[in-house]
Amino acid sequence: MDFALTMSFLGVVILLTLMPGPDILFVIAQSISQNKKAGIATALGLCSGLIVHITAATLGISTIIYQSALAFTVIKYTGAAYLLYLSWQSFKEKETGFAFNNKPLKYLSLYKKGILMNLLNPKVSLFFLALLPQFVNKSMGHITLQMFILGIIFLVQALVIFIAVSVFSEKLRHVLLTNSFIAKRMNIVKGLLLGLIGIQIAFSEK
Repeated sequence: MDFALTMSFLGVVILLTLMPGPDILFVIAQSISQNKKAGIATALGLCSGLIVHITAATLGISTIIYQSALAFTVIKYTGAAYLLYLSWQSFKEKETGFAFNNKPLKYLSLYKKGILMNLLNPKVSLFFLALLPQFVNKSMGHITLQMFILGIIFLVQALVIFIAVSVFSEKLRHVLLTNSFIAKRMNIVKGLLLGLIGIQIAFSEK
């Protein structure tokens, strides 16, 4: 691995991860509506899904998705529909549905939702397909291995950032809960965030 290229890659992906994309908004939505553990469980699921995208990009499978307009469209709209369904479920919940003082959270379910949401966003694979080769030193050989290692670096930094975001979002949740009007409508906050993510994916292009 080229150290200078790797450090450049790390700087770029940290900035990209901090941008308001579907994954980070999903983590924020779970952390604000429930707690930081819910956000972390979601983040672990999202990053588990990244392993599939990283592998697909390094093996060239992502190229097939990119070249197939039908495959890209089907995956994209399936992902958008799934997020809009979660948004609709949030709007249906009772006003006090996010206090969860006596109701145990199902973190495994959130982990699975994170995986599914990530896998149903085809732009993630295309993102790796476009980004990783730019930071590979071809003169060093082992191109596939270099791309895979860069992908893992992306995964690790994303997980660290998502955990930090979960902790911050839980603090924001406590602030929001001091306002009784907002506290009783946390389901609406979550529903709006999930709906925003779904629309963002639906209108995304290659």
